[in-house]
Amino acid sequence: MRIIRSANVLVLILLSLTFSCQQKNKTPEKAGIAISFDDHFIDQWYALRPLFQKYDAKVTFFITCGDSLKKDEIAKLKQLQADGHEIGFHGTIHGKSTELIAHGVDKYVETELSPGMKWMAEAGFNPTSYAHPGGNHNAQVDSVLLASGFKILRDVAISRRVFRGIPLYTLAPRIMNWIYYKFDQESIVDALLIDQDSEITESEIKDAIAKAKESNTALMVFGHEPLYAKPVNGEYGFNVSFLETTLKEARAQNLKFYTMTELVEAGTSAK
Repeated sequence: MRIIRSANVLVLILLSLTFSCQQKNKTPEKAGIAISFDDHFIDQWYALRPLFQKYDAKVTFFITCGDSLKKDEIAKLKQLQADGHEIGFHGTIHGKSTELIAHGVDKYVETELSPGMKWMAEAGFNPTSYAHPGGNHNAQVDSVLLASGFKILRDVAISRRVFRGIPLYTLAPRIMNWIYYKFDQESIVDALLIDQDSEITESEIKDAIAKAKESNTALMVFGHEPLYAKPVNGEYGFNVSFLETTLKEARAQNLKFYTMTELVEAGTSAK
């Protein structure tokens, strides 16, 4: 009887240890997508509210603020913020940061950061995320921005490059590991451009979403103006039907929708 009891106790101990190890090794499910939009298309973005609500999605709007915001723009941005979206900053003059900072840090701050952030603050916004205008930056620019209180800096990733009509490269978003946030508290990130001229296909975006699900990461993508047809007269932006495909697939895959600052905060909470 003692042998049987000892064996039973041993089995219980082993089961307990196995369960404990499984609990410790279990990775929290964080797979998601972080969508952002750049520049100053506030009216057009606001018109997408029903679409965001349909899929219970939240996104980040990076505002270029070259002047004080109008009352109706402030009201719309505040409503978007109340809906759960994030209001980020995209510079005052949308200049080339590396050229501006070459004239000194103070000149860069006085030209690109301080005026726009002042107008944002006066409107009641305190951005904690920043999108590099044109994807132009260097280590010094990043250092200044992080020291200014921004928690995450977003750069540009492009899957296709063409020079004077000659294709230079084409990358499948699935293999672009740098557009997937690993929840490691990284503060300098890249997001995939999904504007129409990027030529990203619905098949590619669905595959990228599947990659995020499989790898328990967050796919980062961004665009500019919502468009309902092909761009004309200098327009640049994404097709709204493509955005809906992205939202619908993300919801079907049960991905979480993150704002840009939430990516860093989610990484912090995991530790």
